[in-house]
Amino acid sequence: DDMSKWMILQLNKGKYGDKRLFKEARQREMWQLYTVLPVGGPGRYNSHFSGYGLGWFLQDMKGNLNVSHTGGLPGMLSKVTLIPDLNLGIVILTNTENGGGTLFSAVNNSIVDSYLGLDKMDWTSLYLSRLSAGEKEADSVTRKVWQTVAAARNTPVDQAAYIGVYEDNWFGKIEIFQKGGQLWFKSYRSPKLNGPMSFYKGNTFAIKWEYQDMPCDAFASFSLDEEGKAQSIKMKAISPDTDFSFDFQDLNFSKKISK
Repeated sequence: DDMSKWMILQLNKGKYGDKRLFKEARQREMWQLYTVLPVGGPGRYNSHFSGYGLGWFLQDMKGNLNVSHTGGLPGMLSKVTLIPDLNLGIVILTNTENGGGTLFSAVNNSIVDSYLGLDKMDWTSLYLSRLSAGEKEADSVTRKVWQTVAAARNTPVDQAAYIGVYEDNWFGKIEIFQKGGQLWFKSYRSPKLNGPMSFYKGNTFAIKWEYQDMPCDAFASFSLDEEGKAQSIKMKAISPDTDFSFDFQDLNFSKKISK
């Protein structure tokens, strides 16, 4: 009920009942394209543009503006779609795990298609096929990484060369330390991102987070100085199925010099 009221507010350009909660100009600002995203050809919906406004994905569908966004936490995934030209609002709330976006996408597209007068399409089978293929690829990549780690477990590593406190300007400080004879990664700001580090290859380690509600294990690649001491860390997700919100690839940690 609350989400329905919120969609009515959006479709009424900031007004709910007799009350105006935000100006129409603010809505135009939110629904203006700021980040251009690729369009995979006109396709079924004859789309010509796609992008991101202020908190909304924006796209044209058969000549109608489509405004949408998804949301998710472990065990919960949702999607809101607005088509102002049709005075249509759709909200889909699910209890599902990673990959469940295929469920709300299939339901959402089926509803949208009915309002656009399009022929029936088996979205469920299409998305299930894509999900299965993606999971198979992700499982293969992840399995090979941990097989490499297992094969390298006896590789001698100078753990002292990596120990220290590192900082990213946005994410803040993390610490590499020894625990039980193994290197560990500890995040100061995100306490769930802690876990043991296993040698992978070169100057790269694979981190198995204690947090396992979502697939987000990561690589930590160190840059060394001429003495072989770590000076910085770059990261990236191990699995291609890792949720985009982790953004490991945007982090750039530099070692803090002890005074």
